[in-house]
Amino acid sequence: MTMNYSADINGITVNATYSDTTVNEVFIPLLKHLAQLHNVKQRRILVMLAAPPGTGKSTLVSFLEHLAKSVIPDKRVQAVGMDGFHLRQEYLLTHTVELDGEQIPMARIKGAPITFDLQALRTKIEEVAQGQICKWPHYDRQLHDPVDNAITIDADIVLIEGNYLLLDMDDWRDLSRFADYTIVLTADEDMLHDAGGRGTLRRVQRYAECTPVPRQDDESGSRAERVKIRNRSMI
Repeated sequence: MTMNYSADINGITVNATYSDTTVNEVFIPLLKHLAQLHNVKQRRILVMLAAPPGTGKSTLVSFLEHLAKSVIPDKRVQAVGMDGFHLRQEYLLTHTVELDGEQIPMARIKGAPITFDLQALRTKIEEVAQGQICKWPHYDRQLHDPVDNAITIDADIVLIEGNYLLLDMDDWRDLSRFADYTIVLTADEDMLHDAGGRGTLRRVQRYAECTPVPRQDDESGSRAERVKIRNRSMI
């Protein structure tokens, strides 16, 4: 038996299927554990979920928020992502970074750690961890830019997902100290390369769509692929 789930993830309709075994033996116990943690600590619980691009982490936390309404109805669970902390496209197009000995627009490696506003992310995570009712940005895939203050965070349990939340790198590694609970998803490299799924090909195509910089398609595709592989190895 399976459970089907459909959601709007950053402007894209995503359909997912989870097995009854996974729901009953993993997701429901997880939510009950988080509810118990909230009862014990008597304050907001912050959960960080990190995973490589293409693993379905945004869909998963959205599903957990949905599932929580029936599993722990006395707790409000809210799912948000770190994509809203992308540096703005205008900045990425007008600033460069060195890659393979060449200075290229940062927009060509959009999604790498350097293309996020880490200080703003840290500030907001700290506000969430302190239990404040606060605003959170949303990433609009139609605009290819963040929308500031689009979400109000006021839940008992907050699930934040992102590629680099648990990254062991200078300036990033201290983010995890704000979390009460952390989750790391892993995936087979072959699955991430699945052109029919949510893997690398789709993300390379998205790079081409949102980065209007003249370049040769073959070269840009291989560069984006190299960046993705490097990004995954960091997580």
